[in-house]
Amino acid sequence: VVLRANLLPLHTVEAVVEIGSVVMTGLEVTIDNIYTHIQDVAGIRVICNYLDDIYYMRRLLTRTESFGIQREADYIQTPKETGYRSLHLLLDVPIVISEGTLHLPVEVQLRTIAMDFWASLEHQMKYKQEIPDQEAIAEELRLCAETIRQTDERMLAIRRKIEAAEDTADEEELLFEKLSRIDIG
Repeated sequence: VVLRANLLPLHTVEAVVEIGSVVMTGLEVTIDNIYTHIQDVAGIRVICNYLDDIYYMRRLLTRTESFGIQREADYIQTPKETGYRSLHLLLDVPIVISEGTLHLPVEVQLRTIAMDFWASLEHQMKYKQEIPDQEAIAEELRLCAETIRQTDERMLAIRRKIEAAEDTADEEELLFEKLSRIDIG
């Protein structure tokens, strides 16, 4: 994927620090306790504009030797039963502190705007709640997730058509410019 000159692959980036897990265990909040007792100390949600931007961002994040991938789960290619879609990376990130360098696990979730829309509302409506007629609601949410998947694919196809038309226009302009320079006399 070539970075499009007029569009960035990122829509928003959200960061979460999970010190609450240490507090809930009754432990004092220290670097040692966070390092020892939390699997994903920090989380970053990267919201991308288009599907291909997700994999582009994955390549950017993992091409450096500084970040090692501990685990990867591609819920875009293989969605969860609920319909949830996202690319999850658990990265080993070096953090420099006064005592040296710690390697902390950081979870990175990469989604499109549409995937984030679905996940946010699904979480708000369902998360840890007893819901009457839960199976019918779960099916409705899966159908919504499928509609959103199709919309993501259609938006990407539209963007590609626009880019192809722009490329063609650029090529025609270059050809016209070259032809106008030809001296026939």
